[in-house]
Amino acid sequence: MKRDGRTLDHTTLETIRLMAIERVAEGESPATVIESYGFNRTTIYKWIDKALRSRAGVAALGATVGTGRPRLLTPKQEQQVFRWVNGRDPRQYGLDFGLWTRAVVVDLIERKFSLRLSLTSVGALLDRLGLSPQKPLQRAYQRDPQAIERWQREHYPRIAAQARRDGAEILFWDESGFRADAVHGRTWGVRGQTPVVNRPGQRQSISAASAVSAKGAFWYCTFGGALNGTLFIDLLRQFMRGRRKPVHLVLDSLPAHKTVAVREYVAGTHGKLTLHFLPGYAPDLNPDELVWSHVKRTGVARAPLRAGESLSERIEQQLAQLKRMPHLIRSFFMAPSVAYISDC
Repeated sequence: MKRDGRTLDHTTLETIRLMAIERVAEGESPATVIESYGFNRTTIYKWIDKALRSRAGVAALGATVGTGRPRLLTPKQEQQVFRWVNGRDPRQYGLDFGLWTRAVVVDLIERKFSLRLSLTSVGALLDRLGLSPQKPLQRAYQRDPQAIERWQREHYPRIAAQARRDGAEILFWDESGFRADAVHGRTWGVRGQTPVVNRPGQRQSISAASAVSAKGAFWYCTFGGALNGTLFIDLLRQFMRGRRKPVHLVLDSLPAHKTVAVREYVAGTHGKLTLHFLPGYAPDLNPDELVWSHVKRTGVARAPLRAGESLSERIEQQLAQLKRMPHLIRSFFMAPSVAYISDC
């Protein structure tokens, strides 16, 4: 059986070459030696010729490392490419596109260094630099990084300290909407033939509000229609019903959350309920957003309603199941975006 030397690593091939030459030097027939290793008969004569012609002798048969094509960019230039791409926007460099692609990096390198690299070379370069193609998180232009930092460093710690003094609970509140005709995610199908997922022809929609705590508490309710101040007060009354401890409720600055009627209702609780508002355009600071993300990834969006099935009943069932899983609620507080929250 003939053996293909290309299937062996360099170290193994080097060992075979040196052993073969040593056996020939001890008197064995070259043909017999090479046959024992399973290589082509002429191979050993190339080895012998190379060892005899080279000043290095047998050492010339040692393994060598291929250098490949030399890189066009210096290490310093490669690090500059990393600084350009990492955490920055192509538009900062006068490019039209807002996302980094290999083609965009090719154009930027050519513009800055007067060197034209191929798409394959740029892809290999980005991989060496520890960069990979990823789906970016989206942030509003109005987002204020300084306000977010103050919230994490100053405002929330004050809320937590006050809650400890009051023996109060801290919960995070948010609302979300659901539609029966929304199908998210992907499914497998024959290439070129888009799969079809049946869904109800009659549109159903419902909204829900929930509140979560770092200890795993989960409260929820569903409602129809658009949220306004009056409806929000009704939801707060349901939320506060039966509660013995004071509550510090953290939520976003939706106009319905900040009406005069809402302020009057909160004042009427005489300290039993206190509202705290997150910085604007920073939903990632609210762990309740992660709850809704989980519900929408695993619920009706993944398993469309059957004929005659009610969206309201499906959502109620899923939220009730979530309430029985405090360990899952606690896991949402482990996300890096909400790591600032202490367990009060």
